[in-house]
Amino acid sequence: MTELKTTQTRSIQIMDTTLRDGEQTQGVSYSPAEKVNIAKTLLQSLRVDRIEVASASVSEGEQQAVRNINHWAREHGFDGRVEVLGFVDHTRSVDWIVDAGGKVMNLLTKGSEKHCREQLRKTLDQHVEDILKTVTYALEKQLSVNVYLEDWSNGYHDSRDYVYELVDRLQNCGISHFMLPDTLGVMSPEQVYTSLHDMCSRYPDLMFDFHPHNDYGLATANAMAAVSAGVTAIHCTINCLGERAGNASLAEVTVVLRDKMGMDLSIDESHLLRISNMVEQFSGKRYAANAPIVGADVFTQTAGIHADGDSKGGLYESRLKPERFSRTRSYALGKMSGKASLRKNLELLGLNLSIENQKKVLKRIIELGDSKQTITSDDLPFIIADVLESESYQHISLLNCTITSGFELDSTVSLRIEVQGKTHTESGIGNGGFDAFIDAINKVLKNYDYSLPELSDYEVRIPKGGHTDALTECVISWNCNGKTRKTRGVHSNQVFASILATLRIINIQFEELSLCAQLTTHTASKTG
Repeated sequence: MTELKTTQTRSIQIMDTTLRDGEQTQGVSYSPAEKVNIAKTLLQSLRVDRIEVASASVSEGEQQAVRNINHWAREHGFDGRVEVLGFVDHTRSVDWIVDAGGKVMNLLTKGSEKHCREQLRKTLDQHVEDILKTVTYALEKQLSVNVYLEDWSNGYHDSRDYVYELVDRLQNCGISHFMLPDTLGVMSPEQVYTSLHDMCSRYPDLMFDFHPHNDYGLATANAMAAVSAGVTAIHCTINCLGERAGNASLAEVTVVLRDKMGMDLSIDESHLLRISNMVEQFSGKRYAANAPIVGADVFTQTAGIHADGDSKGGLYESRLKPERFSRTRSYALGKMSGKASLRKNLELLGLNLSIENQKKVLKRIIELGDSKQTITSDDLPFIIADVLESESYQHISLLNCTITSGFELDSTVSLRIEVQGKTHTESGIGNGGFDAFIDAINKVLKNYDYSLPELSDYEVRIPKGGHTDALTECVISWNCNGKTRKTRGVHSNQVFASILATLRIINIQFEELSLCAQLTTHTASKTG
Protein backbone atom coordinates (compact mmCIF):
# COMPACT_ATOMS: atom_id res chain seq x y z
CA MET A 1 0.00 0.00 0.00
CA THR A 2 1.74 3.17 -1.16
CA GLU A 3 0.15 5.33 1.54
CA LEU A 4 2.12 3.50 4.23
CA LYS A 5 5.36 4.83 2.79
CA THR A 6 4.28 8.45 3.05
CA THR A 7 2.78 8.39 6.54
CA GLN A 8 4.42 11.07 8.69
CA THR A 9 5.73 10.28 12.15
CA ARG A 10 3.24 10.98 14.89
CA SER A 11 2.28 9.63 18.30
CA ILE A 12 0.01 6.61 18.36
CA GLN A 13 -1.70 5.41 21.52
CA ILE A 14 -1.74 1.73 22.38
CA MET A 15 -4.80 0.56 24.29
CA ASP A 16 -4.41 -2.95 25.74
CA THR A 17 -7.59 -4.96 26.25
CA THR A 18 -6.06 -8.25 27.45
CA LEU A 19 -8.07 -8.08 30.68
CA ARG A 20 -11.39 -7.45 28.93
CA ASP A 21 -11.54 -8.64 25.32
CA GLY A 22 -8.63 -11.01 25.86
CA GLU A 23 -10.48 -12.70 28.71
CA GLN A 24 -13.13 -13.73 26.17
CA THR A 25 -10.65 -16.33 24.93
CA GLN A 26 -12.10 -19.80 25.38
CA GLY A 27 -11.11 -21.16 28.79
CA VAL A 28 -9.47 -17.97 30.12
CA SER A 29 -10.57 -16.40 33.41
CA TYR A 30 -8.24 -14.34 35.58
CA SER A 31 -8.47 -14.14 39.33
CA PRO A 32 -8.71 -10.64 40.85
CA ALA A 33 -5.08 -10.84 42.01
CA GLU A 34 -3.92 -11.90 38.54
CA LYS A 35 -5.80 -9.00 36.96
CA VAL A 36 -4.15 -6.52 39.28
CA ASN A 37 -0.67 -7.87 38.57
CA ILE A 38 -1.19 -7.79 34.81
CA ALA A 39 -2.60 -4.26 34.98
CA LYS A 40 0.36 -3.00 37.00
CA THR A 41 2.86 -4.51 34.57
CA LEU A 42 1.04 -3.14 31.54
CA LEU A 43 0.95 0.42 32.85
CA GLN A 44 4.08 0.71 34.96
CA SER A 45 6.59 -1.50 33.13
CA LEU A 46 5.37 -1.89 29.54
CA ARG A 47 4.01 1.70 29.61
CA VAL A 48 0.89 1.21 27.49
CA ASP A 49 -1.21 4.35 27.21
CA ARG A 50 -4.54 2.86 28.31
CA ILE A 51 -5.89 -0.47 29.52
CA GLU A 52 -9.39 -1.91 29.33
CA VAL A 53 -9.84 -4.19 32.31
CA ALA A 54 -13.40 -5.52 32.53
CA SER A 55 -17.03 -5.39 31.51
CA ALA A 56 -19.45 -3.69 33.88
CA SER A 57 -21.94 -5.68 35.96
CA VAL A 58 -20.18 -9.03 35.53
CA SER A 59 -19.69 -10.07 39.17
CA GLU A 60 -18.74 -8.82 42.61
CA GLY A 61 -15.31 -10.40 42.24
CA GLU A 62 -14.79 -8.59 38.95
CA GLN A 63 -15.84 -5.28 40.50
CA GLN A 64 -13.42 -5.78 43.38
CA ALA A 65 -10.59 -6.44 40.91
CA VAL A 66 -11.45 -3.24 39.04
CA ARG A 67 -11.65 -1.37 42.34
CA ASN A 68 -8.17 -2.60 43.30
CA ILE A 69 -6.72 -1.65 39.91
CA ASN A 70 -8.24 1.83 40.06
CA HIS A 71 -7.00 2.37 43.60
CA TRP A 72 -3.46 1.41 42.58
CA ALA A 73 -3.68 3.56 39.43
CA ARG A 74 -4.64 6.66 41.42
CA GLU A 75 -1.76 6.17 43.85
CA HIS A 76 0.82 5.68 41.09
CA GLY A 77 -0.10 8.41 38.61
CA PHE A 78 -2.15 6.34 36.17
CA ASP A 79 -5.56 7.78 37.02
CA GLY A 80 -7.82 8.03 33.97
CA ARG A 81 -5.94 5.35 32.05
CA VAL A 82 -8.04 2.42 33.25
CA GLU A 83 -11.18 1.80 31.19
CA VAL A 84 -14.23 -0.43 31.64
CA LEU A 85 -16.71 -1.60 29.01
CA GLY A 86 -20.21 -0.34 29.71
CA PHE A 87 -23.59 -0.91 28.09
CA VAL A 88 -26.48 1.26 26.92
CA ASP A 89 -28.49 0.69 30.10
CA HIS A 90 -28.80 4.28 31.38
CA THR A 91 -27.59 4.05 35.00
CA ARG A 92 -26.63 0.43 35.65
CA SER A 93 -23.19 0.28 33.99
CA VAL A 94 -22.32 3.81 35.04
CA ASP A 95 -23.10 3.14 38.70
CA TRP A 96 -21.11 -0.12 38.60
CA ILE A 97 -18.07 1.64 37.19
CA VAL A 98 -18.33 4.57 39.59
CA ASP A 99 -18.68 2.19 42.56
CA ALA A 100 -15.45 0.51 41.37
CA GLY A 101 -13.64 3.85 41.41
CA GLY A 102 -13.58 4.07 37.61
CA LYS A 103 -12.95 7.20 35.57
CA VAL A 104 -13.54 5.99 31.99
CA MET A 105 -16.41 4.08 30.40
CA ASN A 106 -16.17 2.49 26.95
CA LEU A 107 -19.82 2.43 25.89
CA LEU A 108 -20.81 -0.43 23.58
CA THR A 109 -23.21 0.80 20.90
CA LYS A 110 -24.41 -0.82 17.69
CA GLY A 111 -22.21 0.19 14.75
CA SER A 112 -24.28 -1.69 12.18
CA GLU A 113 -27.89 -1.23 11.19
CA LYS A 114 -28.39 -5.00 11.18
CA HIS A 115 -27.31 -5.33 14.82
CA CYS A 116 -29.49 -2.40 15.82
CA ARG A 117 -32.55 -3.71 14.02
CA GLU A 118 -32.27 -7.46 14.64
CA GLN A 119 -30.53 -7.68 18.03
CA LEU A 120 -31.96 -4.65 19.79
CA ARG A 121 -35.23 -4.59 17.81
CA LYS A 122 -34.90 -0.80 17.69
CA THR A 123 -34.64 1.98 15.15
CA LEU A 124 -31.59 4.21 14.96
CA ASP A 125 -33.60 7.03 16.57
CA GLN A 126 -34.49 4.83 19.52
CA HIS A 127 -30.93 3.58 19.90
CA VAL A 128 -29.47 7.09 19.80
CA GLU A 129 -31.97 8.25 22.39
CA ASP A 130 -30.87 5.44 24.72
CA ILE A 131 -27.19 6.18 24.07
CA LEU A 132 -27.57 9.87 24.88
CA LYS A 133 -29.35 9.06 28.15
CA THR A 134 -26.47 6.83 29.21
CA VAL A 135 -23.77 9.29 28.06
CA THR A 136 -25.47 12.21 29.82
CA TYR A 137 -25.73 10.26 33.06
CA ALA A 138 -22.10 9.13 32.81
CA LEU A 139 -20.87 12.70 32.28
CA GLU A 140 -22.93 13.84 35.26
CA LYS A 141 -21.10 11.19 37.31
CA GLN A 142 -17.76 12.64 36.16
CA LEU A 143 -16.89 9.72 33.87
CA SER A 144 -15.08 10.18 30.59
CA VAL A 145 -16.91 8.36 27.82
CA ASN A 146 -15.56 6.55 24.77
CA VAL A 147 -17.89 4.80 22.35
CA TYR A 148 -17.48 1.45 20.61
CA LEU A 149 -19.38 1.12 17.33
CA GLU A 150 -19.79 -2.66 17.55
CA ASP A 151 -19.48 -4.50 14.21
CA TRP A 152 -18.53 -1.20 12.57
CA SER A 153 -16.66 -2.98 9.74
CA ASN A 154 -19.79 -4.80 8.53
CA GLY A 155 -21.95 -1.80 9.38
CA TYR A 156 -19.85 0.50 7.20
CA HIS A 157 -19.88 -2.04 4.36
CA ASP A 158 -23.65 -2.65 4.54
CA SER A 159 -24.94 0.85 5.26
CA ARG A 160 -22.57 3.80 5.45
CA ASP A 161 -25.50 6.15 5.89
CA TYR A 162 -26.38 4.41 9.16
CA VAL A 163 -22.81 4.83 10.44
CA TYR A 164 -22.62 8.45 9.30
CA GLU A 165 -25.89 9.37 10.96
CA LEU A 166 -24.93 7.61 14.20
CA VAL A 167 -21.63 9.51 14.39
CA ASP A 168 -23.31 12.78 13.30
CA ARG A 169 -25.71 12.57 16.21
CA LEU A 170 -23.08 11.59 18.79
CA GLN A 171 -20.13 13.77 17.80
CA ASN A 172 -21.07 16.79 19.92
CA CYS A 173 -22.24 15.07 23.11
CA GLY A 174 -18.90 14.88 24.93
CA ILE A 175 -17.47 11.57 23.70
CA SER A 176 -13.67 11.39 23.80
CA HIS A 177 -12.82 8.46 21.48
CA PHE A 178 -14.88 6.84 18.74
CA MET A 179 -13.65 3.24 18.68
CA LEU A 180 -14.18 1.36 15.41
CA PRO A 181 -13.96 -2.44 15.69
CA ASP A 182 -13.47 -4.99 12.95
CA THR A 183 -15.48 -7.23 15.26
CA LEU A 184 -15.33 -10.36 13.12
CA GLY A 185 -11.91 -9.70 11.59
CA VAL A 186 -13.31 -9.56 8.05
CA MET A 187 -11.44 -6.58 6.59
CA SER A 188 -8.38 -6.50 4.34
CA PRO A 189 -5.72 -3.79 4.73
CA GLU A 190 -7.07 -2.01 1.64
CA GLN A 191 -10.59 -2.01 3.06
CA VAL A 192 -9.31 -0.77 6.42
CA TYR A 193 -7.41 2.08 4.81
CA THR A 194 -10.26 3.16 2.52
CA SER A 195 -12.99 3.09 5.16
CA LEU A 196 -10.94 4.64 7.99
CA HIS A 197 -9.52 7.33 5.73
CA ASP A 198 -13.11 8.19 4.85
CA MET A 199 -14.09 8.38 8.54
CA CYS A 200 -11.05 10.46 9.52
CA SER A 201 -11.55 12.83 6.58
CA ARG A 202 -15.28 13.20 7.18
CA TYR A 203 -14.80 13.87 10.91
CA PRO A 204 -11.38 15.55 11.23
CA ASP A 205 -12.03 16.81 14.76
CA LEU A 206 -12.85 13.37 16.21
CA MET A 207 -10.39 10.90 17.73
CA PHE A 208 -10.75 7.45 16.19
CA ASP A 209 -9.40 4.16 17.63
CA PHE A 210 -9.17 0.98 15.57
CA HIS A 211 -9.95 -2.37 17.21
CA PRO A 212 -8.79 -5.24 14.92
CA HIS A 213 -9.40 -8.96 15.16
CA ASN A 214 -7.21 -11.65 13.61
CA ASP A 215 -9.64 -14.07 11.93
CA TYR A 216 -7.83 -13.85 8.58
CA GLY A 217 -4.40 -13.39 10.15
CA LEU A 218 -4.43 -9.74 9.05
CA ALA A 219 -4.70 -7.93 12.39
CA THR A 220 -1.17 -6.47 12.35
CA ALA A 221 -1.37 -5.48 8.67
CA ASN A 222 -4.76 -3.91 9.33
CA ALA A 223 -3.34 -1.95 12.26
CA MET A 224 -0.69 -0.52 9.91
CA ALA A 225 -3.38 0.45 7.39
CA ALA A 226 -5.45 2.09 10.13
CA VAL A 227 -2.51 4.21 11.28
CA SER A 228 -1.81 5.18 7.70
CA ALA A 229 -5.45 6.25 7.37
CA GLY A 230 -5.16 8.58 10.36
CA VAL A 231 -6.44 6.86 13.50
CA THR A 232 -4.97 7.96 16.81
CA ALA A 233 -5.01 4.65 18.73
CA ILE A 234 -4.79 0.89 18.14
CA HIS A 235 -6.29 -1.76 20.43
CA CYS A 236 -4.22 -4.90 21.13
CA THR A 237 -3.90 -7.82 23.48
CA ILE A 238 -0.91 -9.66 24.90
CA ASN A 239 -0.22 -12.94 23.06
CA CYS A 240 -3.04 -12.26 20.58
CA LEU A 241 -5.67 -13.35 23.13
CA GLY A 242 -9.32 -12.83 22.24
CA GLU A 243 -12.34 -14.62 20.82
CA ARG A 244 -11.89 -17.04 17.91
CA ALA A 245 -8.49 -16.23 16.32
CA GLY A 246 -7.84 -13.47 18.82
CA ASN A 247 -7.06 -9.77 18.66
CA ALA A 248 -3.99 -7.98 17.34
CA SER A 249 -0.76 -8.92 19.09
CA LEU A 250 0.59 -5.97 21.07
CA ALA A 251 4.20 -7.09 20.53
CA GLU A 252 3.79 -7.34 16.76
CA VAL A 253 1.83 -4.11 16.36
CA THR A 254 4.13 -1.93 18.43
CA VAL A 255 7.34 -3.18 16.82
CA VAL A 256 5.90 -2.90 13.30
CA LEU A 257 4.59 0.63 13.88
CA ARG A 258 8.02 1.68 15.12
CA ASP A 259 10.20 -0.09 12.57
CA LYS A 260 8.08 0.07 9.44
CA MET A 261 6.16 3.32 9.91
CA GLY A 262 8.36 5.36 12.24
CA MET A 263 5.57 6.01 14.73
CA ASP A 264 6.23 7.44 18.19
CA LEU A 265 5.04 4.99 20.87
CA SER A 266 5.29 4.91 24.65
CA ILE A 267 5.93 1.15 24.86
CA ASP A 268 9.06 -0.12 26.64
CA GLU A 269 10.03 -3.09 24.46
CA SER A 270 12.33 -4.58 27.06
CA HIS A 271 9.26 -5.76 29.02
CA LEU A 272 7.40 -7.43 26.15
CA LEU A 273 8.71 -10.90 26.96
CA ARG A 274 8.05 -10.48 30.68
CA ILE A 275 4.38 -9.55 30.20
CA SER A 276 3.97 -12.26 27.56
CA ASN A 277 5.22 -14.90 29.99
CA MET A 278 3.02 -13.54 32.77
CA VAL A 279 -0.12 -13.65 30.64
CA GLU A 280 0.80 -17.11 29.36
CA GLN A 281 1.11 -18.36 32.93
CA PHE A 282 -2.09 -16.74 34.22
CA SER A 283 -4.21 -17.56 31.16
CA GLY A 284 -2.99 -21.12 30.72
CA LYS A 285 -2.73 -20.47 26.98
CA ARG A 286 0.67 -21.45 25.61
CA TYR A 287 2.13 -19.11 23.02
CA ALA A 288 3.64 -20.51 19.82
CA ALA A 289 7.42 -20.91 19.96
CA ASN A 290 7.74 -19.22 16.55
CA ALA A 291 5.51 -16.24 17.38
CA PRO A 292 7.20 -12.95 16.38
CA ILE A 293 9.10 -11.04 19.06
CA VAL A 294 8.16 -13.14 22.12
CA GLY A 295 8.21 -16.74 20.80
CA ALA A 296 10.78 -19.01 22.44
CA ASP A 297 12.54 -19.85 19.16
CA VAL A 298 12.46 -16.58 17.21
CA PHE A 299 16.04 -15.61 18.05
CA THR A 300 17.46 -19.07 17.40
CA GLN A 301 19.44 -19.68 14.20
CA THR A 302 19.23 -23.26 12.95
CA ALA A 303 21.16 -23.33 9.69
CA GLY A 304 24.94 -23.42 9.98
CA ILE A 305 25.30 -20.92 7.13
CA HIS A 306 23.39 -18.37 9.21
CA ALA A 307 25.68 -18.80 12.20
CA ASP A 308 28.67 -18.46 9.85
CA GLY A 309 27.25 -15.25 8.38
CA ASP A 310 26.63 -13.79 11.82
CA SER A 311 30.22 -14.58 12.82
CA LYS A 312 31.51 -12.78 9.74
CA GLY A 313 29.68 -9.53 10.25
CA GLY A 314 26.09 -10.06 11.38
CA LEU A 315 24.97 -10.98 7.84
CA TYR A 316 21.76 -12.61 9.05
CA GLU A 317 20.75 -10.00 11.61
CA SER A 318 18.06 -7.35 11.24
CA ARG A 319 16.61 -4.49 13.27
CA LEU A 320 14.89 -7.19 15.31
CA LYS A 321 17.89 -7.69 17.55
CA PRO A 322 17.16 -9.81 20.61
CA GLU A 323 18.82 -7.26 22.89
CA ARG A 324 15.96 -4.83 22.15
CA PHE A 325 13.67 -7.20 23.98
CA SER A 326 16.01 -8.26 26.80
CA ARG A 327 16.75 -11.51 24.99
CA THR A 328 19.81 -13.26 23.53
CA ARG A 329 20.48 -14.98 20.23
CA SER A 330 21.11 -18.73 20.22
CA TYR A 331 22.27 -21.25 17.65
CA ALA A 332 20.50 -24.58 17.37
CA LEU A 333 22.38 -27.85 17.18
CA GLY A 334 21.27 -30.60 14.81
CA LYS A 335 21.75 -32.07 11.36
CA MET A 336 21.75 -28.59 9.79
CA SER A 337 24.48 -27.33 12.12
CA GLY A 338 27.85 -26.17 10.86
CA LYS A 339 31.15 -25.29 12.45
CA ALA A 340 29.95 -21.77 13.23
CA SER A 341 26.90 -23.05 15.15
CA LEU A 342 29.14 -25.26 17.25
CA ARG A 343 31.61 -22.44 17.91
CA LYS A 344 28.81 -20.12 19.00
CA ASN A 345 27.54 -22.67 21.53
CA LEU A 346 31.03 -23.41 22.80
CA GLU A 347 31.51 -19.67 23.37
CA LEU A 348 28.26 -19.49 25.35
CA LEU A 349 29.45 -22.36 27.56
CA GLY A 350 32.94 -20.89 27.91
CA LEU A 351 34.57 -24.00 26.42
CA ASN A 352 37.49 -24.39 24.00
CA LEU A 353 38.14 -27.32 21.68
CA SER A 354 40.82 -27.98 19.11
CA ILE A 355 39.78 -27.89 15.44
CA GLU A 356 40.18 -31.66 15.29
CA ASN A 357 37.84 -32.21 18.24
CA GLN A 358 35.35 -29.65 16.91
CA LYS A 359 35.07 -31.79 13.76
CA LYS A 360 34.47 -34.91 15.84
CA VAL A 361 31.83 -33.21 17.97
CA LEU A 362 30.09 -31.75 14.92
CA LYS A 363 29.98 -35.18 13.28
CA ARG A 364 28.34 -36.61 16.39
CA ILE A 365 25.80 -33.76 16.51
CA ILE A 366 24.81 -34.41 12.89
CA GLU A 367 24.45 -38.12 13.60
CA LEU A 368 22.12 -37.36 16.49
CA GLY A 369 20.21 -34.89 14.34
CA ASP A 370 19.62 -37.56 11.68
CA SER A 371 17.93 -39.69 14.31
CA LYS A 372 15.58 -36.74 14.94
CA GLN A 373 16.78 -36.20 18.49
CA THR A 374 16.41 -32.67 19.83
CA ILE A 375 19.80 -31.29 20.77
CA THR A 376 20.29 -28.28 23.02
CA SER A 377 23.32 -26.52 24.40
CA ASP A 378 22.67 -28.40 27.64
CA ASP A 379 23.40 -31.65 25.76
CA LEU A 380 26.71 -30.35 24.43
CA PRO A 381 28.87 -31.21 27.47
CA PHE A 382 27.63 -34.80 27.26
CA ILE A 383 28.45 -35.00 23.56
CA ILE A 384 31.90 -33.49 24.08
CA ALA A 385 32.67 -35.85 26.92
CA ASP A 386 31.61 -38.79 24.75
CA VAL A 387 33.79 -37.63 21.85
CA LEU A 388 36.79 -37.11 24.12
CA GLU A 389 36.30 -40.71 25.29
CA SER A 390 35.32 -39.86 28.80
CA GLU A 391 34.85 -43.03 30.82
CA SER A 392 31.44 -42.00 32.07
CA TYR A 393 29.24 -38.96 32.25
CA GLN A 394 26.60 -40.63 34.40
CA HIS A 395 27.78 -39.01 37.62
CA ILE A 396 24.50 -39.83 39.33
CA SER A 397 22.12 -42.67 38.55
CA LEU A 398 19.01 -44.00 40.25
CA LEU A 399 19.33 -47.62 41.37
CA ASN A 400 16.01 -47.99 43.16
CA CYS A 401 13.22 -45.76 44.40
CA THR A 402 10.01 -46.46 46.30
CA ILE A 403 7.34 -43.80 46.74
CA THR A 404 4.41 -44.04 49.14
CA SER A 405 1.54 -41.56 48.99
CA GLY A 406 -1.79 -41.37 50.74
CA PHE A 407 -4.85 -39.15 50.73
CA GLU A 408 -4.25 -36.15 53.02
CA LEU A 409 -0.98 -37.72 54.18
CA ASP A 410 2.62 -36.72 53.54
CA SER A 411 4.42 -38.75 50.88
CA THR A 412 7.58 -40.69 51.68
CA VAL A 413 10.47 -41.80 49.48
CA SER A 414 13.15 -44.44 49.95
CA LEU A 415 15.90 -44.38 47.36
CA ARG A 416 19.17 -46.04 46.54
CA ILE A 417 21.35 -43.92 44.32
CA GLU A 418 24.88 -44.00 42.96
CA VAL A 419 26.93 -40.79 42.91
CA GLN A 420 30.33 -40.89 41.22
CA GLY A 421 30.65 -44.59 41.92
CA LYS A 422 29.48 -44.49 45.55
CA THR A 423 26.11 -45.93 46.57
CA HIS A 424 23.86 -44.00 48.97
CA THR A 425 20.61 -45.00 50.66
CA GLU A 426 18.34 -42.21 51.86
CA SER A 427 14.72 -41.39 52.66
CA GLY A 428 12.64 -38.25 52.41
CA ILE A 429 9.24 -36.81 53.23
CA GLY A 430 7.23 -34.14 51.47
CA ASN A 431 3.99 -32.77 50.09
CA GLY A 432 3.74 -35.26 47.23
CA GLY A 433 6.11 -37.85 45.78
CA PHE A 434 8.35 -35.40 43.90
CA ASP A 435 8.73 -33.12 46.92
CA ALA A 436 9.67 -36.14 49.03
CA PHE A 437 12.27 -37.17 46.43
CA ILE A 438 13.79 -33.67 46.49
CA ASP A 439 14.04 -33.90 50.28
CA ALA A 440 15.89 -37.23 50.00
CA ILE A 441 18.22 -36.28 47.14
CA ASN A 442 19.21 -33.03 48.86
CA LYS A 443 20.38 -35.07 51.84
CA VAL A 444 22.62 -37.11 49.53
CA LEU A 445 23.96 -34.10 47.63
CA LYS A 446 25.06 -32.37 50.84
CA ASN A 447 27.92 -34.87 50.87
CA TYR A 448 29.18 -33.38 47.60
CA ASP A 449 28.83 -29.70 48.49
CA TYR A 450 26.13 -29.34 45.84
CA SER A 451 22.58 -28.00 45.98
CA LEU A 452 19.92 -28.13 43.30
CA PRO A 453 19.22 -24.91 41.37
CA GLU A 454 15.91 -23.16 41.95
CA LEU A 455 12.96 -24.72 40.10
CA SER A 456 11.26 -21.93 38.11
CA ASP A 457 8.70 -23.87 36.05
CA TYR A 458 7.30 -27.39 35.95
CA GLU A 459 5.26 -28.77 33.07
CA VAL A 460 3.77 -32.23 32.60
CA ARG A 461 2.37 -33.41 29.27
CA ILE A 462 1.13 -36.60 27.67
CA PRO A 463 0.76 -37.31 23.93
CA LYS A 464 -2.54 -36.45 22.24
CA GLY A 465 -5.21 -39.08 22.69
CA GLY A 466 -5.30 -39.11 26.48
CA HIS A 467 -4.73 -42.82 27.04
CA THR A 468 -4.24 -43.69 30.70
CA ASP A 469 -1.14 -45.75 29.90
CA ALA A 470 0.53 -42.99 27.86
CA LEU A 471 4.07 -41.92 28.56
CA THR A 472 4.40 -38.75 30.58
CA GLU A 473 6.84 -36.02 29.65
CA CYS A 474 8.02 -33.70 32.40
CA VAL A 475 9.90 -30.52 31.47
CA ILE A 476 11.47 -28.60 34.37
CA SER A 477 12.95 -25.12 34.05
CA TRP A 478 15.80 -24.37 36.45
CA ASN A 479 17.26 -21.00 37.40
CA CYS A 480 21.01 -21.62 37.12
CA ASN A 481 22.70 -18.41 38.26
CA GLY A 482 20.30 -16.24 36.28
CA LYS A 483 20.24 -18.53 33.22
CA THR A 484 17.21 -20.71 32.53
CA ARG A 485 17.90 -24.33 31.72
CA LYS A 486 15.30 -26.94 30.85
CA THR A 487 15.59 -30.66 31.45
CA ARG A 488 13.23 -33.38 30.32
CA GLY A 489 12.25 -36.75 31.73
CA VAL A 490 9.98 -39.37 30.18
CA HIS A 491 8.28 -42.16 32.12
CA SER A 492 4.88 -43.79 32.42
CA ASN A 493 4.70 -42.37 35.95
CA GLN A 494 4.75 -38.58 36.07
CA VAL A 495 6.62 -38.49 39.40
CA PHE A 496 9.41 -40.63 37.97
CA ALA A 497 9.45 -38.45 34.85
CA SER A 498 10.14 -35.47 37.10
CA ILE A 499 12.79 -37.45 39.00
CA LEU A 500 14.58 -38.25 35.72
CA ALA A 501 14.45 -34.59 34.70
CA THR A 502 15.97 -33.68 38.08
CA LEU A 503 18.76 -36.23 37.78
CA ARG A 504 19.53 -34.77 34.36
CA ILE A 505 20.20 -31.25 35.70
CA ILE A 506 22.47 -32.75 38.36
CA ASN A 507 24.37 -34.74 35.74
CA ILE A 508 24.67 -31.66 33.50
CA GLN A 509 26.14 -29.54 36.26
CA PHE A 510 28.43 -32.29 37.55
CA GLU A 511 29.60 -32.95 33.99
CA GLU A 512 30.43 -29.28 33.35
CA LEU A 513 32.67 -29.24 36.39
CA SER A 514 34.29 -32.50 35.30
CA LEU A 515 34.52 -31.41 31.67
CA CYS A 516 36.44 -28.25 32.48
CA ALA A 517 39.04 -30.39 34.25
CA GLN A 518 39.11 -32.86 31.33
CA LEU A 519 39.56 -30.11 28.75
CA THR A 520 42.46 -28.60 30.72
CA THR A 521 44.21 -31.97 30.88
CA HIS A 522 43.45 -32.76 27.25
CA THR A 523 44.78 -29.42 25.98
CA ALA A 524 47.94 -29.77 28.06
CA SER A 525 48.61 -33.25 26.63
CA LYS A 526 48.09 -32.03 23.06
CA THR A 527 50.50 -29.11 23.45
CA GLY A 528 52.99 -31.33 25.25
